[in-house]
Amino acid sequence: MKIIYSEITQFRGSHFEFGYKQGLKLKNSISVKNRENQWKVRLPRFTIKPTEVEQVLHAFVPGIWEELLGLQEALAWPIERVLQEFGGYRLNYVHSGCSILTGSDFLIRNYDYHPKTYEGRYTLFQPSDGGYAMIGPSQRVTGRMDGMNEMGLAMGYNFMNRKNPGEGFICCMIGRIILEACASTREAIAMLREIPHRHSFSYVVHDQSGANYIIETSPRGVEVRQSDACTNHFEIMIHENRRHLVDSKRRLELLQQEKITEAYKAFRLLNDTDKGIFSDLYSSWAGTIHTSGYLTKERKVWFALGGDRQPVEFDFAHWLEGHDLKMDKVTGEVETDQPFLHMEKADWFQ
Repeated sequence: MKIIYSEITQFRGSHFEFGYKQGLKLKNSISVKNRENQWKVRLPRFTIKPTEVEQVLHAFVPGIWEELLGLQEALAWPIERVLQEFGGYRLNYVHSGCSILTGSDFLIRNYDYHPKTYEGRYTLFQPSDGGYAMIGPSQRVTGRMDGMNEMGLAMGYNFMNRKNPGEGFICCMIGRIILEACASTREAIAMLREIPHRHSFSYVVHDQSGANYIIETSPRGVEVRQSDACTNHFEIMIHENRRHLVDSKRRLELLQQEKITEAYKAFRLLNDTDKGIFSDLYSSWAGTIHTSGYLTKERKVWFALGGDRQPVEFDFAHWLEGHDLKMDKVTGEVETDQPFLHMEKADWFQ
């Protein structure tokens, strides 16, 4: 078993200040050094134009551009490198797993991916210059893998495919935009219809009213349906699905047959390693790294690293009133020898 951790970052202030603070923490970090080595193998196939990214971000959430500028100032990098690492636009994404189960007042999500992509950052951000406050684990610093905002809107996404990519945002940046800009599932659906998509994903959104939707998205279209469970295949846009869906359909059947209506039972179904949802396929880009739970009516959050864990609970409503969390990291254990991006050498040469 490998002991892992996620560092907690709490910040109240402007987007630029938040970006600057994050940049100072990242400077000379092992995460940055690992990403430098990864680019030696994964060469970008195109040039990201700063004016294009600035324009498209300003159309949806202008504050994120200011956060990127703050990162640039702290890191002393060219803006092109900042966008390549953290811009979330026109980048590539490798296949992954993930499972989501919702109820009348909860969204529970397993994040399944490769450890060498996991940056171990858990963030709470209350912007002073526009946008909703949010809580959740970050991806590529500015993006969010899943999360909840101050309005009680929770979000998670599941990978479908990366064939025929478009010129748009990748999943974690879209997740961030939803949380920062949308107050309800209705607004999230409208945003997902408008925003440009790089790859094909399902976004699951759930709000305080108890409404939950699965929005199937690709560069070629968007469809909306209602269900309490989602894995890694589309139900409407089936022409966009991958060929190998056996495991995705197996997990979906397990999620649906339980008929769970209580949040903690849902959390145990996804986090317990003997229930058939939790995955140990870390070397295949589909191992469960964390389980998140969002209690939207109470605005409380559960989070666990690894399986068979009791969740750490965050009272987000209390934090929004100005009370900082007393802890600075969450720890857990996973059964893998794969390296983690933020903890050890984790390049693409092996």
